Amino acid sequence: MQRRPGFPARLDGAGGAASKPAPAPLRPTVRPNVPAAPHGVGLDSAAVRARMVQKLAAGGIASPLVLQALSSVERHRFVDSALVNQAYEDTSLPIGLAQTISKPSVVARMCELLLGAECARTGGLGRVLEIGTGCGYQAAVLGRLAREVYSIERLRGLHEKARDNLRHLRLANVHLLFGDGMQGYAKGAPYAAIIAAAGGEAVPQAWCDQLALGGRLVAPMALAGGQQVLLVIDKTAHGLKQSVLEPVHFVPLKSGIA
Repeated sequence: MQRRPGFPARLDGAGGAASKPAPAPLRPTVRPNVPAAPHGVGLDSAAVRARMVQKLAAGGIASPLVLQALSSVERHRFVDSALVNQAYEDTSLPIGLAQTISKPSVVARMCELLLGAECARTGGLGRVLEIGTGCGYQAAVLGRLAREVYSIERLRGLHEKARDNLRHLRLANVHLLFGDGMQGYAKGAPYAAIIAAAGGEAVPQAWCDQLALGGRLVAPMALAGGQQVLLVIDKTAHGLKQSVLEPVHFVPLKSGIA
């Protein structure tokens, strides 16, 4: 059986050889919920993060698993030092290369939707594919929720930034890949869930093909007028079932690497 790539890794043909594979555990490491001391910033991250989570719960996020995941991941480690005082506000922030870190409420909402997949309801969230690693924040949250996470980033600068940001967490179940996210990652398929942090006019067929039966895909989709909405696709025995949810705003989905 082919071994899956360890953390971090690159897609074949995406510029450089993959790093030496390391075995990934079947389940994420469970750590006590004791926030680490803030890293190089003058704020009490534990307190402000707790307030952020309380606001998410008041805003409708009901999953204890999602709230616990966002409580345990220090968002201020994933933003530039000049923006660190805004790290726990419910706002998107620039992370360089014309990309952004999503609002905490959007991350929580999309993760909660993933946990609603048929296969996740019965056996927990298995293998997840994330399209658009960005700075690595959502990958860190997913690493607390899923048994295994593959996260693809097409911009080399962000791939490297995410690798640096995630190193201190030592999430052996999170694998970073440099490559074209529109192609998905067939070697890791099938996926219990697929989540995208960029929106196009259509969902790539590769994503649907790589989704497991009973799995769920959550992604923004651009409508004819340019507005984006959150799209949920469930893969059932009878085919793909689509649900259109609330308006969202994400960066455009693009192909290729840069």
